[in-house]
Amino acid sequence: MTTPLRGRRVAIIAGVRTPFAKAGTTLKGFTAIELGKIAVTELIHRTNLDPASLDLLTFGTVIPSVVAPNIAREVALMPLLPKGVQAWSVSRACASANQAITDAADQIMLGHADIAIAGGAESLSNVPILHSRGFSDALVAASKAKTIGQRLQAFSTVRAKDFIPITPAIAEPTTGESMGQSAEKMAKINGVSRAEQDALALASHQNAAKGTADGRLTAEIAPVYLPPKYEQAMTVDNGVRSDSSLEQLASLRPVFDKKYGSVTAGNASPLTDGGAAVLLMSEERAKALGYEPIAYIRSYAYAALDPGEQLLQAPVLAAPIALQRAGLTLRDMDLVEMHEAFAAQVLSNLRGFESKEWAARAGVSAPLGTVDRSKLNVLGGSLSIGHPFGATGARITTTLVNELARRGGQFGLMTVCAAGGLGFSMVVERA
Repeated sequence: MTTPLRGRRVAIIAGVRTPFAKAGTTLKGFTAIELGKIAVTELIHRTNLDPASLDLLTFGTVIPSVVAPNIAREVALMPLLPKGVQAWSVSRACASANQAITDAADQIMLGHADIAIAGGAESLSNVPILHSRGFSDALVAASKAKTIGQRLQAFSTVRAKDFIPITPAIAEPTTGESMGQSAEKMAKINGVSRAEQDALALASHQNAAKGTADGRLTAEIAPVYLPPKYEQAMTVDNGVRSDSSLEQLASLRPVFDKKYGSVTAGNASPLTDGGAAVLLMSEERAKALGYEPIAYIRSYAYAALDPGEQLLQAPVLAAPIALQRAGLTLRDMDLVEMHEAFAAQVLSNLRGFESKEWAARAGVSAPLGTVDRSKLNVLGGSLSIGHPFGATGARITTTLVNELARRGGQFGLMTVCAAGGLGFSMVVERA
């Protein structure tokens, strides 16, 4: 049996996020940088953190701004924080905020930092729109021209097709396969039915609606005052459907395989805007400053597989390693948080936990076992709450540790699938 992470214990003090909003709706006027600043500002105020004590800030995003690509540094340069706070950005697709958290945790464990903020943000309402290569070449040539004639000559080769903009695609560059197509393939390979997917989606909405109504989810949320007058505030996620039903979900048509498919808009996570941040400290510094940690990071693991295989199945490889490093088993977990990119992906991951073949691939002797559904995503997940790519990992971390504390549980497991065939898993514990 292996031991937990070596080095100093890393305490999770608190987490805060903005409301999550479907792209193109309430938060469309905010950049990812602005959403990140809102989450970090609220986190500092809620925890009464002395900004001068912050050692570092690391932040994740998946589709960065082309004019301000280092989102972490832009967030750190807000007036509230000293300009000397080191900051860097990370990108591990949908696990970007998890990468930010483990980066910060590593620095604390090594003794290079005592206090860190980690998280992420995404504005899928404001993705960069690129020019075609032909038009871009013409613009560059024109910028170097010294005469009007040379500028006109630079554009003489531009054709009508060159004016068609290029938008970022949610697809694998190596395979050309979209996330939804990958989810469809996983559903077929793993024998995941449409009825199972719709049932999981319904549970996500029902759990999130309950968590919103009783205040457990809204307690995590920083209100966002909306332009242009900033008189009204958004305080809840706008993707949660309390009135959802199996009949409604069953009526939706498949999106990615219209004839034989089972993935619909109802059992897939929506494109979303939002930001989230977590405050981390060394155990010693937390105690010295009088903070009561919500939980501690016990272990974590990353994994990868061929994107052309089952794109979103890598958490099945990461979770056994995280649990092994923690010296624990799935049965020891009081709660499990699994990122819901697609219902088909969650159900495929759950099947993988029970599979001898996947256990062998992960290098462990036996399958993890069956996840108790009463412990899974008890406050809903990305299917209902939404999925701002760069922020989801910090949202899941916050939700897991808060609910673990409410229930008096000791151990929690989280998993996150990510584009590129990547996977993440972390074990958290309460003292």
